[in-house]
Amino acid sequence: MPYRPLADELRPTSLDDVVGQEHILGEGGLLRRVVESGSIPNMIFYGPSGTGKTTVANIIASESGRVLRKLNATTAGLADIRSVISELDTFLAPNGVLLYLDEIQYFNKKQQQSLLEFIENGKITLIASTTENPYFYVYSAVLSRCTVFEFKALSADDAEKAVMRAVKYLEKRDGVTAEISAETARRVAAACGGDTRKAINSVELLFSASKRENGKITVSDEDAAAVSQKSAMRYDRDGDGHYDILSALHKSIRGSDTDAALHYLARLLEAGDIISPCRRILCAACEDIGLAYPAAIPIVKACVDAAVQLGMPEARLPLADAVILLCTAPKSNSGVMAIDSALADVRAGKTGDIPRELQNVHADGAGFEREQGYKYPHDFPNAWTAQQYLPDAIKNAKYYEFGENKTEQAAKKYWDAVKGGS
Repeated sequence: MPYRPLADELRPTSLDDVVGQEHILGEGGLLRRVVESGSIPNMIFYGPSGTGKTTVANIIASESGRVLRKLNATTAGLADIRSVISELDTFLAPNGVLLYLDEIQYFNKKQQQSLLEFIENGKITLIASTTENPYFYVYSAVLSRCTVFEFKALSADDAEKAVMRAVKYLEKRDGVTAEISAETARRVAAACGGDTRKAINSVELLFSASKRENGKITVSDEDAAAVSQKSAMRYDRDGDGHYDILSALHKSIRGSDTDAALHYLARLLEAGDIISPCRRILCAACEDIGLAYPAAIPIVKACVDAAVQLGMPEARLPLADAVILLCTAPKSNSGVMAIDSALADVRAGKTGDIPRELQNVHADGAGFEREQGYKYPHDFPNAWTAQQYLPDAIKNAKYYEFGENKTEQAAKKYWDAVKGGS
């Protein structure tokens, strides 16, 4: 008999057996109510691997009585779509087809649009799944005809239920009694990264590796630790997970949560990524600390340079220092607000001629010299004198506002005194 993965053997056949996804499949959940109504719309299931997307699609097909056809967009093409379409209005699919299209993000625009006519007239009910954000990867014409349901990574508690279910199934199948501590089961559950399939496959591997004596097997914590090593990492340099971690790192720094920022930095470093956190940390120094502590920018630059030169594992040291420094530093976004305000005016066409006083006098050419009227600030007290710098059209524009932090308020006090409060 060919090998069949345990996760496939244990695939639930009813919504009640699906682990997790309480927000859509729990009592009163929207997707549960849709399935129970018997009127199945076109849907897109979005979420990480191993969260039940394929399982729920199978259950829906079974309960709806529709002919189920499956395509995986990583290997399927237009010929496969045409094959499904050819079954419509035949004895093979008298009531239409429920098409489960896995990894829809790998279909190009033409391939996705080839389904539109049949989605529109109801002959094909589409259930597509994707691990990437459908609002970026699914074309609008298809997306507008579908309801998106987000599947979330399992919590450790939900994953533990899957682990113990797998243990009980293997005990019965193999006729053995398994000794597995609560701590060991919890370790396997926590290390699966919210992926049911990974949790169940880990249990299967542990059973295979454990010694059997007198109808008993003992699953050791050491074996569980070895199986779980790095398995909790959900990381794809080109996928949503990568940008989610970077976003969380930046927002944790902005929110001055040192522990959270270190956690997300650790996830990036453990995945072998140095460059991405370096760029994001530098950005945070300029965007969120900025003028409240200007020295943070060169300090962080030095830390980033050191990290790149050192490589892992030593790179963790200067990067951790940089993250802690930024989290504990005073915050100001006055710089980014100022430049964004100026950019908004420029993009809106609010520019105008540069005042004569500021023009390059050396570019006038022979016979065209004119009095410029520029006042050299260093010739005046405190190296400042009033003169117009902005074009006439926006001469009263104001982009920068001093932040409330100590450093910027000290600068404000100085310039208020110099300019007479103007």
